[in-house]
Amino acid sequence: MRAYEDLVIEAENRGLKISEVVYQNEMEDLQQSEQALFQRMRKNLEVMRESVAVGLSSEGRSISGLVGGDAVKVEGRRKTGESLVGNQLSGVIAKALAVAEVNACMGKIVAAPTAGSCGVIPAVLLTVEETLQVSEQEVLLALFTAAGLGMIIAERANVSGAEGGCQAEIGSAAAMAAAAAVELAGGSPRQTADAAAIAMKSMLGLVCDPVGGFVEVPCVKRNATGAMIAMAAAEMALSGVKSAIPIDEVIDAMGEIGKQMPCALKETAQGGLAMTPTGRRIQADFL
Repeated sequence: MRAYEDLVIEAENRGLKISEVVYQNEMEDLQQSEQALFQRMRKNLEVMRESVAVGLSSEGRSISGLVGGDAVKVEGRRKTGESLVGNQLSGVIAKALAVAEVNACMGKIVAAPTAGSCGVIPAVLLTVEETLQVSEQEVLLALFTAAGLGMIIAERANVSGAEGGCQAEIGSAAAMAAAAAVELAGGSPRQTADAAAIAMKSMLGLVCDPVGGFVEVPCVKRNATGAMIAMAAAEMALSGVKSAIPIDEVIDAMGEIGKQMPCALKETAQGGLAMTPTGRRIQADFL
């Protein structure tokens, strides 16, 4: 079974970034050229940019009417300069909501690692890109770091809400975004591991309880909070804060928690927020 620690050790020994180890391994495993791999990743990045732009300019509602237009509200407040969390972090929130709302409205997104968690990585990486004025090539490399971690999470545990709860979706996305953000900000391979571990630890036990069975409430807003956790984890890791529990062990713990989680709290809409009085009323309206 693959481990993120192996990527860290290889990167440290060879003087490479995590992303460079990941795409070189993929070139060998998939028998594809570097150019082909980067071309595919560039398409993903283009879709991420487009979904952010669409979500930030649309006040359309989802078919259920449960979500839509909140990204525009947050972006509007950000532009007034009145944000409690500042321009950068309010931008993260707005972008995360934007992409998740595009998904709820049946628009085009990148499942990163799932459709339900699609807003976290774009929100974090595109904000870091704007803040640090890094090149697109560096953003593409950071996406390979996120992808490398995502593959390991999927293998060691899972990224499915139906199998592991929302911790497996938003939690995995937050860990992937945190690791990628650290690399994009010039952090070390070891710091990407610490950031990922800190982010995922903060999401352990998060249930999947979609109201009415729609991937909308509370899913859309969890993208925003997941992105904020990723930013906090990245900042801590870049400051030298370490995770007491290694990322691979955190992933394994997440997988075990998912197995222990009752079926009612794993995307069945039979527990949690879905079974609150309001949640039941919303569900009844669509039956």
